[in-house]
Amino acid sequence: MSSRTSPLPGGLLALAIGAFGIGLTEFVIMGLLPQVAADFAVSESVAGWLISGYALSVAVGGVALTAAVTRLRRKPVLLGLMLLFIGGNLLSALAGDYATLLAGRIVAALCHGAFFGIGAVVAAGLVAPARRAGAIAMMFAGLTVANVLGVPFGTFLGQHFGWRSTFWAITGIGVVALAGLALLVPGRGPATDAATGGGLRRELRAFTRPQVWFSLVVTVLGFGGMFGAFTYIAYTLTEVSGFATGTVPWLLVLFGVGLFAGNLAGGRAADRSLPVTLVTVLAVLTLVLVGFALTAANPVLTVVALVLMGAFGFATVPPLQMRIMRYAHRAPTLASGANIAAFNLGNALGAWIGGLTISAGLGFTAPIWAGAGLTLLGLAVLLRAERAARRTPTTPPPTPTPLDLSPTLS
Repeated sequence: MSSRTSPLPGGLLALAIGAFGIGLTEFVIMGLLPQVAADFAVSESVAGWLISGYALSVAVGGVALTAAVTRLRRKPVLLGLMLLFIGGNLLSALAGDYATLLAGRIVAALCHGAFFGIGAVVAAGLVAPARRAGAIAMMFAGLTVANVLGVPFGTFLGQHFGWRSTFWAITGIGVVALAGLALLVPGRGPATDAATGGGLRRELRAFTRPQVWFSLVVTVLGFGGMFGAFTYIAYTLTEVSGFATGTVPWLLVLFGVGLFAGNLAGGRAADRSLPVTLVTVLAVLTLVLVGFALTAANPVLTVVALVLMGAFGFATVPPLQMRIMRYAHRAPTLASGANIAAFNLGNALGAWIGGLTISAGLGFTAPIWAGAGLTLLGLAVLLRAERAARRTPTTPPPTPTPLDLSPTLS
């Protein structure tokens, strides 16, 4: 049975393992900051650059690095990105000072956006056209599992074996992912087609299409709303809902379970109807955030809202990624990487606006209200984009041609 028709192509598993390792690198530092700050004698705010510096590097790498490799075959690029990931985490594990650790984080982060952007295109090319969003969801499942396990995993290792052990473990995961990509991901054919212009010029041409920009804006606003609410969730849970501090990690595990389930469900639904899925998910996510803000003082309803926020928040990811790849049409790689950068820009925007509401003295439910507002704005942009798509006769076809997504596989 070919990789296009098998229930779970091995290449998807390799991509998911890579996504799991990259996700761990992103989230695990949150549980290690106190130890790192103490070890290198830096303040908590300086240690926080290990998080914000990573996010900034993801946004830069998602566009710049993807643009730099558009003429190269996708499989060797994925292998190179995984080597970059391994090198960054190895540097972090060996860091003798704070600056070296920060450099290791930046090196590892550079591969993040490009890996997910290019990996999404490869994942979509591994399956039949009607299953492409589900394939993207399978790759992103590695990221959602990392979200569930990242902080507890890193905190456990850090407490028992030192924070460096966590980065050694992630380096090992990177080696496993590298082997899986080398063995399981098909790699025949070029990443671009010289007959149609190829390379960076053709990839940049995708950004002349208004629907590509609509997709990026919806990603920033829709996903940013959820992340803005999540950024200050520990304060909401303890100061408003009344949970003990020690229960917060377990509540975040429930949130992560919602992420995992929502990601897979969103991918399956998007394969049936991409526009209906996105409109429905963003509308329900807005209602969930409003309900959460109104009932945050009730512990039981808070738990329900937390799981639903994770589920509907991450149910947006596969359809958002699939939408931009669809409208980028014959040059999806750079647009896909740009959308990963847009996710991180949304994270930063949501967190910034949420912080402003707290600084203004509006309370710890204010970031949730702000998140609901951002998501509602994203829904409005999406509805405007769908109306424009219906009026435009030159809209790319719903099912991309083999040239669009699968030149590396044929």
